Amino acid sequence: MDLAILWFGIVGFLFIGYFVLDGFDFGVGMSMPFLAKDDTDKRILINTIGPVWDLNETWLIVAGASLFAAFPFWYATLFDGFYLALLLILLALIARGVSFEYRRLGKSPQWTSRFDLMIIVGSAVPALLWGVAFANIVQGVAIDETGTFTGTLLDLLNPYALLGGATTLLLFFTHGVLFAALKTDGELRARARSLATRSGIVTILVAAAFLLWTVGQHLSSPHLPVIITLAASAAVTLVGGWLANSLAREGWAFGLTAATIALAVATILAALFPYVMPSTTDPAYSLTIENASSSSYTLQIMTWVAVFMMPLVLAYQSWTYWVFRRRVTREQIPVAAAP
Repeated sequence: MDLAILWFGIVGFLFIGYFVLDGFDFGVGMSMPFLAKDDTDKRILINTIGPVWDLNETWLIVAGASLFAAFPFWYATLFDGFYLALLLILLALIARGVSFEYRRLGKSPQWTSRFDLMIIVGSAVPALLWGVAFANIVQGVAIDETGTFTGTLLDLLNPYALLGGATTLLLFFTHGVLFAALKTDGELRARARSLATRSGIVTILVAAAFLLWTVGQHLSSPHLPVIITLAASAAVTLVGGWLANSLAREGWAFGLTAATIALAVATILAALFPYVMPSTTDPAYSLTIENASSSSYTLQIMTWVAVFMMPLVLAYQSWTYWVFRRRVTREQIPVAAAP
């Protein structure tokens, strides 16, 4: 049971890392219609995430693999109930990755605009659906005694889940715009700061409503003080990020929105604990950390692998961000060849 709780925390940490890192990738992609005035601006925005976007997505792969190995029953029920949503996320990620590679061929203006649209949609769809999925997980879904999802797609599109989707969409958007401000200069940087100020206000209102609703659903939870503390901390860091951006402190603003995403996911995990998939059909059918986990021996092996591999992965990713830490400017973008 202790190792199962440890791996619940590790899986949560991996998803937090994914949302924080790929979250700003999504935000940069979604911000292109609002920030870019010409093709050079678009290429600058793409170049801000170009060296790291695929590395950021590996967090999702590791999180999914860890979930499968540590909690196979949770993994099976999750894909059973959320198959369509997860498939749409996968297709959107594929379309976005293909667009990064093929857009630069620039065979015609129509060619470029189509791949721009794929980047925008491929960023917005996962940003929305991840919030819908996690909101449904914490609220509970219809599963029977065998762990089989018995609901419908419409059941997953309930008001609370849609509010969760809007929250992640706006959080990632603002997070990405702040990253664009941190990584660019000149007029593009100024536009990014201005857009982050406007989107930040809407994000604060929507995120506050979602966190309050989440807390309200778990008033009888034995760890309600932890949930309230995490939710309040997420609210404080989000407002702090908005204020830092207003003071032209992009680094602080970006760091605080990253903390907001981490604390918001931690709030959901705290509200979920000790369950991993609550059942709305009958609480007795709920999947818990204990009954959904792998054997103790499997978790022991995974723990030793994590002890040796995680520091290496974190060190490599930190080194990558350090190498590509400088701002991207218009002077660094070569003139595109004529189609």
